[in-house]
Amino acid sequence: MTNNNLISKSATNHVSPRQITIIGGRGRMGKLFKEQLSLVGHNVSILEHEDWEYADKLLTQAELVLVSVPIEYTVDVIKRAAKYLSYNTALCDITSVKTQPTQAMLEHHSGPVMGLHPMFGPNIKSFLGQKVVICPGRNDDSFQWLLDFLKSQGGELIVCTPEEHDQMMVIVQATQHFCRFSLGVFLAQVKVDIEQSLTMSTPNYRQEIDIVKRLFSQNPNLCVDIMLATEERCNAISFLADTYSRLAKLVATKDRDALIQEFENTQIFFEEKINTFIQPLNTTPRQRDFKPQMHTNMSI
Repeated sequence: MTNNNLISKSATNHVSPRQITIIGGRGRMGKLFKEQLSLVGHNVSILEHEDWEYADKLLTQAELVLVSVPIEYTVDVIKRAAKYLSYNTALCDITSVKTQPTQAMLEHHSGPVMGLHPMFGPNIKSFLGQKVVICPGRNDDSFQWLLDFLKSQGGELIVCTPEEHDQMMVIVQATQHFCRFSLGVFLAQVKVDIEQSLTMSTPNYRQEIDIVKRLFSQNPNLCVDIMLATEERCNAISFLADTYSRLAKLVATKDRDALIQEFENTQIFFEEKINTFIQPLNTTPRQRDFKPQMHTNMSI
């Protein structure tokens, strides 16, 4: 099935109840998917780490097994679960790293495989306007009902390869987490009166504080795992920290000309890219293919 077919089929209002098992269904993201799938009539069971004695019952008869566990456990859980799956059980994960989990699913399960990455946290009330990255693996037709469900709830589906996803998430997710993590640590260290600062803040500052607050309302393991998930993410964060350090030295030495030169060089970069990203920010979400323009030997 092509990428266009994955996201172009129209969703129907009729829902045929499916037997679904969510591994890690008592976690925050697992709970969200359980609630949303149950609301439309699907039969959703949960398998947690203390439930493996019931794995045969919970996994063998499932039409869909959805893996929703921390990044560090995902591949091991996939290997363990695959032993119980029938050849036609659809297996997918919702981890924020896609290459290794998708490879593990393809290697250990002979049936339908797909990687998903919900680009949102577990605090949302619905999938309306939310992005979900889709990484096809095998027998995509087996997941069409799930993709139709996401679309019917207002979700935006973005199709790419696991490798493209992981390269882009280095920038979109890992370095952004580090930026906000660092800002939050700094504000706590200098004991800023956040409430007072907000009384005289700019809209941008209020927005940034809201983002930082939401980051630190999450499970710390999730935030840290997102930054440490791959060597590429760690390297990119290290390079970003070096950039901070280099620019901070220019500030410390009051090198105005060098700072202006840095600004102007970066200004040229954004002026060249402005037409490629400014329009989507001002349009309503829509289903579209994700075709990142990036070189395979990209270094960050």
